[in-house]
Amino acid sequence: MTTGTTHKPLTPRLSIVIPARNEARNLEIILLELPPVHQVILVDGNSVDDTIATAKRVLPSIEVIKQTRKGKGNALACGFAAVTGDIVVMLDADGSANPDEIPAYVAALVAGADFAKGTRFALGGGSEDITHFRSLGNHGLNFITNVLLGTKYTDLCYGYNAFWSRVLPHLDLPDTVVPLRDDGRMHWGDGFEIETVINCRIATANLSIAEVPSLERLRIHGASNLNAIRDGFRVLRTIWTEYRRGKRISFVADVPVAAGVPVKGNLVAGISSASTPTYDIPWAFSDATVDKSA
Repeated sequence: MTTGTTHKPLTPRLSIVIPARNEARNLEIILLELPPVHQVILVDGNSVDDTIATAKRVLPSIEVIKQTRKGKGNALACGFAAVTGDIVVMLDADGSANPDEIPAYVAALVAGADFAKGTRFALGGGSEDITHFRSLGNHGLNFITNVLLGTKYTDLCYGYNAFWSRVLPHLDLPDTVVPLRDDGRMHWGDGFEIETVINCRIATANLSIAEVPSLERLRIHGASNLNAIRDGFRVLRTIWTEYRRGKRISFVADVPVAAGVPVKGNLVAGISSASTPTYDIPWAFSDATVDKSA
């Protein structure tokens, strides 16, 4: 008689990372919209309002950490460093990203993607906020990125994304414990260029990307710091800088190395699909575990 062991299908644990600065009024609303997940991390950017107190009151299990420098990129890097889940979800604190869409991101990852990229320009996506001018600029930046990196992005500048936590080494973000520069300038990747940096490095690492239609909502309270022209040039500079970085990494990786000669640089080995656990599809919040120890 043949005997076997039945294993309960695994469920990926989600870590939601929320960078926030003076977003108390918005957190009052969006934290109540979150599903029960393994981990919710709020990264506070030296808020002067009740951001932290509000977060802890609305969601007692939330993990609150202080970012070590300044800028959205540093805030996300600090949050990523604290992740303990299998999947990382990037969620803005202003209410523009709808948590109800998280299952679609998870489904894309469970289906085999390394990176689930939100897009407002695919069928089923849209925006209640983007202007025609910004939309044209975004399309232009998509075109440049796709030509240089060989990608098929339709919404480079949208920051609602998710990815497997095992992808984090490929992002190679600035060390969170390194202090500010002596001249006061931010480290590369610490600012609002972070989303473009992540998108470019995912592509440079030859990871699989799946786009997920997303409807961007209006910011609930407060005003955005977005400046279409200034930020557009910042993204353009980021694309070119990351393209050149990718070329340098590719060159170093292609150089034959003699036995016993150490390789300089921070090259990360490719991710094997064999290391990806098998999960049930579709994924549902009811299957998620809630960590109440925080």
